Amino acid sequence: MKKSRIFWVLLIVFIVVSIYPFGENEPIKYIERKSGLLKTEQVAGEAWLRWLYNNPIGEFSTYALVKRKFISEYYGNTMDKPDSKEKIADFVSTYQIDMSIAQKQNFESFNDFFYRKLKENARPIYLDSNVVVSPADGKLLAYQNIGNQDFIVKGYRFNVRGFLQNDSLAAYYEQGSLIIVRLCPTDYHRYHFPVSGELLLETQLDGDYYSVSPIALKKKIELLSLNKRDYTIIETSQFGHVIMAEVAATMVGSMINTYENSSVEKGEEKGYFKFGGSTIVLFFEKNSIKIDRDLLENTIKGLETEVEMGEHIAKYQFNTLAPRK
Repeated sequence: MKKSRIFWVLLIVFIVVSIYPFGENEPIKYIERKSGLLKTEQVAGEAWLRWLYNNPIGEFSTYALVKRKFISEYYGNTMDKPDSKEKIADFVSTYQIDMSIAQKQNFESFNDFFYRKLKENARPIYLDSNVVVSPADGKLLAYQNIGNQDFIVKGYRFNVRGFLQNDSLAAYYEQGSLIIVRLCPTDYHRYHFPVSGELLLETQLDGDYYSVSPIALKKKIELLSLNKRDYTIIETSQFGHVIMAEVAATMVGSMINTYENSSVEKGEEKGYFKFGGSTIVLFFEKNSIKIDRDLLENTIKGLETEVEMGEHIAKYQFNTLAPRK
């Protein structure tokens, strides 16, 4: 009888802990660049994310299971199946996705819809060769000098060496500029080159599949350096050597590169993410660019800025870059 009572008490405690919300539950705010207005993000799977990163049992589930590659691959593969297209209509309606700019309206699967192409002029490219453009639609954070500024949460500095896993390469960027574009599941999920140039190196690094939403990053801010990621070095005449990295996240089935040539043009498609939220990270050498003031000011306030692929985000600094050895 006593053992039975202990069992039921423990079961009740477990259930309460499982459903009880822990940590902050504040909505995610961002600046809509077009209007300058402060907006609240409508997060796909928000309740699930808050449970995974703000509840003890949820956190254990994340560490033990959710971050694993096979979970994201499995879910990504289900989004390739023909019956997954039944989810499209509700998704479009719930998140008010503008389908008028999509190249096609009928899709073979949810993933076919998810990485849809846009009409040719849907995202105009800022063509000035001295300008860096956003590589994707998403929410942007910007840091003029990585070495002087804390990253996302006060007290944490972005670890360039940990992210690149290359000490000699990282030395060129530790005092440089950093731009992060977070793609939500509701965004256009193709990514494009932010500058023109020659591709020198492509590196793939294995890792986990943590969420990269602000809900997760506030809890475990080094996730960008723990997740699977690919990066490419672009040699440019204006900006020196630019690193463009794609970071996987929970439920991202895969990252597919579509470019074919080593010479690339600004705005040219580099690839796309399959289902899930994900991130593009850009590194620039010291004194090579001047990031747009509004992006820096919003970041200092702890706010992301909503941007679209192809729009102006930085320009040539007109300073002499340190020569590479």
